[in-house]
Amino acid sequence: MKTGSLLTLLMGAMVAPSAAFAPSFGVAKTSSTTALGMANDKDLMRWARSSRSASADDRVVELKRPLGLILDEDDSGNVYVETLAPRGNAARTGIVKEGDIVTMCSATFGDQMWTTRGVGLTRVLSAIRVRAGPTVKLVFESPNETVSKAKNTAKTAQAAQDARQRAQAKKDSLLTELNKDEQKLKKGKFLGLF
Repeated sequence: MKTGSLLTLLMGAMVAPSAAFAPSFGVAKTSSTTALGMANDKDLMRWARSSRSASADDRVVELKRPLGLILDEDDSGNVYVETLAPRGNAARTGIVKEGDIVTMCSATFGDQMWTTRGVGLTRVLSAIRVRAGPTVKLVFESPNETVSKAKNTAKTAQAAQDARQRAQAKKDSLLTELNKDEQKLKKGKFLGLF
């Protein structure tokens, strides 16, 4: 656990902002059990990075600072909730659970959000720290939801690929038919006039 940077989320108002997110040295990194075994990581990452807002089925939580949670990073760079403070702002919502993966975070200002999939703990903590205003919006997913989304994204990508292949096959078929018609016209009669 990275106590220097992680506990600052828990005690955010007590520590000066410049020292709050300083990296901790000499602390061993623990591996996480939230490593994602997705069918197609690239499709999910591409889809997630292109979106600038949460979808209707996402768990969007707006939290006041201090957030009342400790975040950590798994081997894939995904940030997850390691611990909830029992009386913290995150625990009071009843929506955030330990082990949930943070998939999106508020932009510096405005309503846009950006993906946090695979970006690492340092960038997520920086985004939370520089957010203008007293609240931060975060999108959470359980590991099961993440695997389900990865499968759905892979299915959608495969369906799109299949549709492109069918369209190309139809185009090729029509082109072949057009070439045959042109050959017939070159060989002989054109509407019985020649």
